[in-house]
Amino acid sequence: MPVAATHRRYAGVRHPFSRNLQNPHKPYSPLPPPSPFTRETIHKISTILRSLPWHSAQNQLHLLPIKWDSFTVNRVLKTHPPMEKAWLFFNWAALLPGFKHDHFTYTTMLDIFGEAGRIASMRQVLREMEEKGLRIDAATYTSVMHWLAKDGDFEGAVEVWEEMRRKRGCRPTAVSYTAFMKVLFDHGRPREAVGVYKEMLELGMRPNCFTYTVIMEYLAGAGLFKDAFEIMNEMQDAGIQPDKATCNILVQKCSIAGETTMITQILSYMKENSIVLRRPVFLEAMAAFRNSGESDHLLREVNPHLAFEGIEEEILESELPSDDPTFLVDRSIIINLLATRNLVAIEHLLREMINKEIQMESEVLSAIVLASCKNTRPSGALLAFHCALKSGRKLERSAYISLIGLLIRTKSHHMILEIVEEMLQIGISFGTYLLCLLIYQLGCAGFSDSAAKIFTALPADHNCSTYTALMNAFFQAGDVENSLQLYSRMKKEGIPASCGTYEVLIAGLERAGRIHDVSIYQKEKRNLQWHGFPPPIISTDEIFCNRFFGSSIF
Repeated sequence: MPVAATHRRYAGVRHPFSRNLQNPHKPYSPLPPPSPFTRETIHKISTILRSLPWHSAQNQLHLLPIKWDSFTVNRVLKTHPPMEKAWLFFNWAALLPGFKHDHFTYTTMLDIFGEAGRIASMRQVLREMEEKGLRIDAATYTSVMHWLAKDGDFEGAVEVWEEMRRKRGCRPTAVSYTAFMKVLFDHGRPREAVGVYKEMLELGMRPNCFTYTVIMEYLAGAGLFKDAFEIMNEMQDAGIQPDKATCNILVQKCSIAGETTMITQILSYMKENSIVLRRPVFLEAMAAFRNSGESDHLLREVNPHLAFEGIEEEILESELPSDDPTFLVDRSIIINLLATRNLVAIEHLLREMINKEIQMESEVLSAIVLASCKNTRPSGALLAFHCALKSGRKLERSAYISLIGLLIRTKSHHMILEIVEEMLQIGISFGTYLLCLLIYQLGCAGFSDSAAKIFTALPADHNCSTYTALMNAFFQAGDVENSLQLYSRMKKEGIPASCGTYEVLIAGLERAGRIHDVSIYQKEKRNLQWHGFPPPIISTDEIFCNRFFGSSIF
């Protein structure tokens, strides 16, 4: 049975003993976090081990005024000092008066050896545990199983799993089951992994974030992206939120496969939950977007700390002379300033570049525009725009659109026409709905002449929505005659009016006091609404016009 189907089938299974029981004892309260003194002590010991040679470190450790117990030693080992130092420290602690290693310190030391690929040493530590009669629990077995599988010893990992299940008093946990599922998935045995997952659910163990991540990692790796995303949604329905590790693993798998649609969906979730990518994963995702020809704007927005990572690679293909020392210095300075968000310094540098006629790549200038718009600095965005204009550089479409949006928000509508003219000259399209919104905003701000010029310059986008937006702009300016003439022109060109169009006409004529004309268009609107049953099929443009220019907006 496929993994996704198995998950859906067993997701609701509960253990028969999982009903709520009255607890006569005190309610459980989590252990308090380590005190600041303990944290400082652990950090100090770890620093000694990392920074000093062993003979010096040993002397420093003896001078520390602390009581050495297994808790302290285990916490130090969990900071993962260098493997050799960790082993020397482990043996040094064993010789301290009154000190005794327990299964926690042994398991951590075993884990350090496993991570370093020292499997023989890991096995030796495990044998010592057995010889000393220390408890070997599920955490110890799970660690050994994981590192054996990582080292390619699949049979050895399976043997450890079976031994853990056979051992009396050692019950595998949900983490153990999940780790073994990953071992099976990684070694091409998905059917057996499904069987382990079934067993886990039938025993009443709830999947955790790690369990879901392992399943989704396999599905994404097998190209089953739709199933992986379904599991991600079901995971959230179960009250478990994908964490940073989950998102990074999924984005990496999707990037390798070039599945940008799912990357975008994961990025949307990450944006809502303030999760960011690790740098290597970010670079892989950026390469996937670049190869597909799609915009990586959302990727950069979700990862502002890495938003300018790809600029250096992208500009290598530029036609500009990269051997010019001045150019290279200016480029490096700008990239560093972008990384630190020092937009004031960037503006000073841009002014000098414009005065000295120094050129810069489109990618860098686009990044400046986007960063300035995000931080509401129209001065910097306009400087970058004029720098591109003067040097004949073409910015990214997202940079032009962001700049127009910023100018609208800062009520600098008089500057928009210059940007639109540049976009039209270099062949960047608007699209019907963006054009409609722009004309509407210009009309509301009293720039009906600019709105008319933009409308005239884009005849391919003339439709019900854009005509209605310009009518509204004329009405806002008090130019009733031009609005009515535009309506007549629209009808003459065979473009049908929508209910939204009549809303604009009726509201504008009422403000102008032309009651007779109002009654005419009210009648036309009623005829449109009552025309035949079922109602005629209307275009997407008419639907948009009705939604945007409905009664609520007026």
